Amino acid sequence: MQHTINLGLVPEEDITAFWARVATACRDWLASQGAAARDAVLLLPFAQQISPARRAFSALGGWAPLITTSHSLASSLGPARLAAPGQISGDAAIDAFTADGLLAGQSWAQDLRARDEKAFVAARARLVETAHALTRAAGQRPPADRPAFFERAAQQLTLQAGGPGDLERALGLVALAWAQSDDRAPATDALFTQRPSAWLVLEVGGPDALAQALTSGEVPALRLRADVELDTAPPTGVDLQLARCNDFETLAEQAATAVLQHLNAGRGPVALLAQDRVAVRRVRTLLMRQGVPIHDETGWTLATTPAAAALMALLRAQLAQGGVDDWLAWLKSPLGAGLDADALRDLEALCRRKGWRDTGPLDALGLPLWRDVREASAPLAGGPRKLGGWLADLGRVLRRLGSLADVEGGEPLLNALWISRNPWAGSAHEQVIGATRLRPDEFLAWVDATLEAAQFAPLDDAQPAVVITPLARVLLRPFGAAVLPGADAATLAPAAPRNGVLSDADAQALGLPHLAAQREAQAWAFAQLLRLPAVTLLRCSHAGTEPLPPSPLIERLEAAWGHELPTWADSREAVAQPRHVTTRRAAVPGRLPAQLSASSIEALRNCPYQFFSRSLLGLREPDELDVELDKRDYGTWLHDVLRRFHESRSGDDLADLRAAADAEAASLDPADFLPYRAAFERVLPRYVSWLAETESAGQRFEAGEVEQRCQPFDGPLAALTLQGRIDRIDTTPSGPLLLDYKTGRAKDLKDKLKTPLEDTQLAVYALLMDADPALQAAYLAMDEPDALVTVPHPEVSATAQALREGLQADLAAVLQGQPLPALGEGRVCDYCEARGLCRKDDSA
Repeated sequence: MQHTINLGLVPEEDITAFWARVATACRDWLASQGAAARDAVLLLPFAQQISPARRAFSALGGWAPLITTSHSLASSLGPARLAAPGQISGDAAIDAFTADGLLAGQSWAQDLRARDEKAFVAARARLVETAHALTRAAGQRPPADRPAFFERAAQQLTLQAGGPGDLERALGLVALAWAQSDDRAPATDALFTQRPSAWLVLEVGGPDALAQALTSGEVPALRLRADVELDTAPPTGVDLQLARCNDFETLAEQAATAVLQHLNAGRGPVALLAQDRVAVRRVRTLLMRQGVPIHDETGWTLATTPAAAALMALLRAQLAQGGVDDWLAWLKSPLGAGLDADALRDLEALCRRKGWRDTGPLDALGLPLWRDVREASAPLAGGPRKLGGWLADLGRVLRRLGSLADVEGGEPLLNALWISRNPWAGSAHEQVIGATRLRPDEFLAWVDATLEAAQFAPLDDAQPAVVITPLARVLLRPFGAAVLPGADAATLAPAAPRNGVLSDADAQALGLPHLAAQREAQAWAFAQLLRLPAVTLLRCSHAGTEPLPPSPLIERLEAAWGHELPTWADSREAVAQPRHVTTRRAAVPGRLPAQLSASSIEALRNCPYQFFSRSLLGLREPDELDVELDKRDYGTWLHDVLRRFHESRSGDDLADLRAAADAEAASLDPADFLPYRAAFERVLPRYVSWLAETESAGQRFEAGEVEQRCQPFDGPLAALTLQGRIDRIDTTPSGPLLLDYKTGRAKDLKDKLKTPLEDTQLAVYALLMDADPALQAAYLAMDEPDALVTVPHPEVSATAQALREGLQADLAAVLQGQPLPALGEGRVCDYCEARGLCRKDDSA
């Protein structure tokens, strides 16, 4: 005996009046049925709707029904049995290991594992997801109907056997057998034994399968349908506006502004709908800066908390053969809070200065701090062990390093990983933790999956002005306004149901959540926003360069109302900022570096401000640790190879070059260096040919990588030292020859030397050699496709003298306080680390 009342939309009706209408409808219907209100049960979709419903019945007076949700009522009637070993626990990370045992006896599954273990792990995850979906669906049916449900599922999975879907069907049948073998009664089965005077079911956001099953029996039932069709929804007086934003940041800023506008107008609390989690996180940050009290009902995955980030950094470093960067990541996390901060800073600086990417050099060096952290994390070293052993060892490491309990997300993390609690005796969790043997990489993957599946809800303000909640949970709650960022076709769209290997057609046939039902439920939920006093929708007009249309829900509503939604007006006012004119120049009278190099002189000539930041202030970007080798590394390696070759040359040039290359490459990552080693193999015969040609003309190698110093200036600059390293010095019948190896193209070098006075490097080398008039200098281009090319400097001694005189004048002026303006242009600025300091891009 089920009756239905359509509540519909009433213009100008607020949420309080709606609940009063619900209470009146329930009272009148119960009276008409002769059913006692105190013995009736009103089932609501969400617990957040209980308070407004109770207030409405209280205002009505008299007895009220029991107001609850189906799952809350089931929990109050008694706990569900724990999952025994082999049964579905609902914990995906634990159930994955149980599924592993189920698949152990399936030859097709073991064949897949042998061929592709990653594909097997993915298939196992889909098996677990399918079993969970079937278990949920079975629990929403009366106990007597479950055998028929499982039989239909088996028939559906065996349809059209053979073909590319065989793996999915096999996984589905294993999942079905697993779900069907579970002899536990779901907690909701207790609801089917209850005999209230009447079931009262409020339906909003779509029908609830469990509520439908409960009301299909002999107990009188009233279905209160609050859903309205979006295509026929009448205007209700809601202040509904739409903002069109050009980009993500504008979307976030305007969403935060819309929230503040509603609060300033007295429309609170405001529901901030978490349709686009990334955008809402940014909006939350903007609102927190304004001191707005916020409550987040959605939370976020435990994996995104500081405690989880610190733990995963530790595990990646220890279990995944992490490099120095991974170790520093956890040493600088809350887990390393008890370490000596100065020693840690020195350790990081040493690694960056040396370019150490692997931990081998640190192990060999044996620094006290490094020994301590190695010893603290030692319990995690070693090979496979049982999951319980891994957790015990991880607990020991965490106790040694310091508890994570005081870090945000720490307590939930320790609970989720079974470190601060023990599983119930005889449970599936106890069996899996005690019996499953895992490799280090498998344990790392299990921790990651567990943290990704767990939710974390931070402590929020007791009386929030803004509530972050999903669209489905905003229904029929007394909000003063709602703000929905992400009302575009890509974001405001139904999410695909998580049914594992079951296709959408399978899900629809079995009564599981499917895409059409999700789409319809979202439309019903969106229509409920029309009950609020004010709603602001915001959408991006583009996703990158691609146009992004509005959500079909907006287009359907506009079609129902016969006009476009009003455009939201941004109430922010532009504030004129006072203009500060800067000259982009610096002066440091009486100060010069003690030493100059070719690179610092090049900086002074290219951009005086660059010289100021590098040489006078000593500013440097910290070296990266985990970076791939680049062409500069190749050039440094090539210099060392050629020096070693010439110093140990035995007669077989090709063999000697390869031996020198092998010796210098010993400390490099072979995989990273492979492209450059291949390039060297092409250079090798060309270099030998060039060497033979030059030696036949009387040119001989004299020294390589030669450190030189001189003091070429006079007066106040007499103590200033010029230093540098000359790549190579040869002797020729015409006198000494300075060579500089270049991995660039000969054409670029020739263009550079067309104006000899513009060259700095060879001129500095000549100064270091006292600018001997007989001195020669040249670049040796190593990357030419056919042969090495020597690019001689035509007037290196004269250029060196001109450079000395120019530097004498320029440096004397700097010493006297001459401003150092930012004059760099083009490529000089493109890779300059001081670009943000000079403010050339922002100043007049």
